[in-house]
Amino acid sequence: MAFKFESLQVWQKALDLTDEVNKLTKNSFPKDELFVLTSQIKRAADSVVLNIAEGCTGQTNAVFKNFLSYSIRSAIEVVACLFIAKKREIISDLDFQRLYDEYQSLTKMITALKNTL
Repeated sequence: MAFKFESLQVWQKALDLTDEVNKLTKNSFPKDELFVLTSQIKRAADSVVLNIAEGCTGQTNAVFKNFLSYSIRSAIEVVACLFIAKKREIISDLDFQRLYDEYQSLTKMITALKNTL
């Protein structure tokens, strides 16, 4: 692996989840949400992955911690978007719960990594 972040389990999980969010938006979200909720949730999910990668590459631990904090905030933004999508009856309870649980697990992983630095 060429870059340090590629070996991080937390980055790999975040990458898998952003793919899941992308699939969900393609299959479930209506066209009228394309530039609103669809865009927001996809950008937030991507941001989790991007901040982990950016923070761990050639940065100090203090800087990496800041980027991990940004990742946590973005993960929470994804969860908030999931709540909105559920409230608007765009996604099923099953999809909501599955991704909610996955993002809860991811934020715990990011927090654990942050606490080791």
